[in-house]
Amino acid sequence: MAKSTGPNIEITERSKELFLDYARDADNWSGTPCVGGNVGGSKEDRGNLTQLKQAGKIKTSSDAGDTWIHFTDKGIEFARENGVDLSWIHKGQ
Repeated sequence: MAKSTGPNIEITERSKELFLDYARDADNWSGTPCVGGNVGGSKEDRGNLTQLKQAGKIKTSSDAGDTWIHFTDKGIEFARENGVDLSWIHKGQ
């Protein structure tokens, strides 16, 4: 399985793809996409989200049964390195 290396943790290609899908969808959610809204949400994706949290690229929060993705500074930088501009999102959410 192909992996992308980060400073502290490796993420799988699937985790990278899922992250970039959420990053590209962020403008539809004011910068905080809903898990399973337009992207992801499957049982299989849960492990990828956990890996992205462990790598420090996202945080999640829950409200009324929905889970929301918050991009960290590290995640915003990772998105930029992969061609997705999230600089408009409040850093450090």
